[in-house]
Amino acid sequence: MVSEKMYELGTKKSTIRTIFEFGRKRAAEVGEENVYDFSIGNPNVPAPEKVNQTIMDILKEMDSCALHGYTVAPGDPAVRETIAGSINRRFGTSFTGRNLFMTSGAAAALTICFKALTEDNGNCEFIAFAPYFPEYKCFVEAMGAELKVVPANTADFQIQFEKFQEMLSPSTKAVIVNSPNNPSGVVYSEETIMRLAKILEAKSKEFGHPIFIISDEPYRELVYGDITVPYIPKYYKDTLVCYSWSKSLSLPGERIGYIVVPDEVADFGKVYGSIAGAARVLTHVNASSLFQRVVARCVDEPSNIAAYERNGNLLYNGLVEAGFTCQKPQGAFYLFPKALEEDDYAFCERAKKYNLLLVPGADFGCPGYFRVAYCIKQETIERSLPAFKKLAEEYI
Repeated sequence: MVSEKMYELGTKKSTIRTIFEFGRKRAAEVGEENVYDFSIGNPNVPAPEKVNQTIMDILKEMDSCALHGYTVAPGDPAVRETIAGSINRRFGTSFTGRNLFMTSGAAAALTICFKALTEDNGNCEFIAFAPYFPEYKCFVEAMGAELKVVPANTADFQIQFEKFQEMLSPSTKAVIVNSPNNPSGVVYSEETIMRLAKILEAKSKEFGHPIFIISDEPYRELVYGDITVPYIPKYYKDTLVCYSWSKSLSLPGERIGYIVVPDEVADFGKVYGSIAGAARVLTHVNASSLFQRVVARCVDEPSNIAAYERNGNLLYNGLVEAGFTCQKPQGAFYLFPKALEEDDYAFCERAKKYNLLLVPGADFGCPGYFRVAYCIKQETIERSLPAFKKLAEEYI
């Protein structure tokens, strides 16, 4: 009667959502202040005041029918030109509006790219690097392709290149790069990106077709200290960039982002046309007309990362002091410590005894670890540290 696969996706909640809902129930029992919910990556830094003011300005300035009407499918031409100009100033590129396709957030951008690159005859593969955002799997499989996952390099969470090269095949359509990474918070170094590009250039030549990089970068602006995030189109020509303002401007519910298709990609016209076609069959009529115009006016507004950086350092220092092993925060708003027992699900269940809500690393393709999202109140982190210490003491 219905698609069993779709039914399963619609009724079986993700582990993250299940933990989050448990946290709401637990908070009603013991009090919000006594639950330390690190489960979900929902920004807790308010959107910049400029965003709110811009919304009001646009509502006053523009004719209502024009503002709320359809835009052309790729997005309002003036908006795309403005955003392209901002990218060019930041990264030394030479994009124009024709290189951008506005989308309803990064999830839409990714699924459109997966659909556009999956050939009609099937037998197409995409590669992700563990730890990876678990929705990649259902996005790719929904397009009729297969997701292959390179095991994590747990020494530093850069790429495990030996395993990666073994997985490349003539069926490989694209490689997904997520940096800063969810869930590890690690940024891929320039050395890593250069090595990746060199391998893909050689393999593309060997297989007789381009292997694309799909750069999933909603956390690009959330980096700390002197860390730099390489802009991948500068290193590898066959790159599609999927971006969202969900994190940089704290607008996750507004669903606004874009795809960049550089002129340099193999057969630009065919690739851009396929993206437009994929958006069409996925019923992506156009991205929000209002928020296209909002982000165009706020495109150079700096992200407020001070709270995230403070939270990350506070939590990292507290976890290390309690006996956990963890990479220091580089970007995004996640830490990915090693669990204190082999079974990360069992570890996260035990953590609930102290009202610590943590996500098992196995859900991100990296068992034996757990994710903590520190986009929460600083005082919640401060109150949680004794609980982490008590949890760690159980394993001494």
